[in-house]
Amino acid sequence: MGPIEARMSDFLGEHGGVAVIDGGLATELERHGADLNDPLWSAKCLLTSPHLIRTVHLDYLEAGADIIITASYQATIQGFEVKGFSQDESENLLRKCVEIAREARDIYYSRSCESASDYTGDGRILKHRSIMVAASVGSYGAYLADGSEYSGCYGDAMDMEFLKTFHRRRVKVLADSGPDLIAFETVPNKLEAQAFVQLLEEEDINIPAWLSFNSKDGVNVVSGDSLSECVAIAESCKKIVAVGINCTPPRFIRDLILSIKKVTDKPILIYPNSGESYDADRKEWVQNTGVSDQDFVSYVNKWCEVGASLVGGCCRTTPNTIRAIYRTLRSRSSALP
Repeated sequence: MGPIEARMSDFLGEHGGVAVIDGGLATELERHGADLNDPLWSAKCLLTSPHLIRTVHLDYLEAGADIIITASYQATIQGFEVKGFSQDESENLLRKCVEIAREARDIYYSRSCESASDYTGDGRILKHRSIMVAASVGSYGAYLADGSEYSGCYGDAMDMEFLKTFHRRRVKVLADSGPDLIAFETVPNKLEAQAFVQLLEEEDINIPAWLSFNSKDGVNVVSGDSLSECVAIAESCKKIVAVGINCTPPRFIRDLILSIKKVTDKPILIYPNSGESYDADRKEWVQNTGVSDQDFVSYVNKWCEVGASLVGGCCRTTPNTIRAIYRTLRSRSSALP
C-alpha cells in the first residue's frame, strides 16, 4: 500500500472501519433560504451567501459527518466565465469552496474542544475526531445543467481529450486548495472515469481521490456502461482510494456493492439519494417518491455487512439522515465483538 492509499486506510481505522459522509447540500441550502434556480446550482451561494454553505457544513459535522464535501459539484471555470467572471476570479471561487469547508471544520474543532461532552442535549455531536474535506468535482453533465449526469449521454462526438481539457484546470485548482481528497461524483460513464484517472496522473496530483458512479437500474451505471468496467478503471489507479455509488435509490445499493466487490478491494463508498425522482425538465423533485429517514437508515447495516466502508447521503438527505446513520454505525461498532 502506497502513502496515498494509506491515508484513507488510516482514516477508516480511526473511525472503527466505517466513516460517515455528509448529506445533500443544495436541498439544505434551499431550506436555509437560498434560491438555487441557476445553472450554477449550489455554487451560486459562493456569490450570494457563502455563510450559508459554512452553516450547512457545520450542521453536517454536528450530525456526525466525518467527511464534508465542498460546494464545487457544479462549480466550473467555464460556468463562472459564462456569468462574466474572469479566469482568475473563477479559480478564486473554486478555492473558496475548499476554504469555506476548512473554516467549518476549524469552527467545529473549536466547539468540540470547548464542549464538556461529546453529545449535547439538543442532539448535536461535538466529538473531536479526524475530519476530511473532500473537494467535489461533478461530471461534465453537471456543468450542462440539463440532467445529463443522470443519463451519461454526451453525444457520439464526445471524446477523452475534450473531457480532460474541460476538467483539467478545475481539478488542479481544487487539488492545490488544501482539501484532504478529491471526490469525483455522479460519474455517469466509463469515458469520464478514464478522463479523471488520466488527469490525476498527468497533473501529478498527490492527494487521494474517490470515484463514485450513479445507477438507475441497479446493474449498470446510468449511461448503460458496465459497472464492473467502470470500477476496474478505479482499481487500476493507486490515487483512487475508494470507489462506489452516489445519487442512486437506496433499494439498489446492496446489489451494487456486491458487484463492486467482485472487481476491487478498495474501500467502497455509498451515499444514495433519498430515492425521490427528479424531473429534469421541470428542474424539481417529484414529491413523495422517496423513503423516510427511518427507512433509509434501515439499509445501513445491510450495506456495511456486505462491504461499505464510507456511508452518507446525497440529494434530499438531511442532517437528520446523517445523524441517524452516525448513531446506527456507532451502535453497530459497539455491538461488534
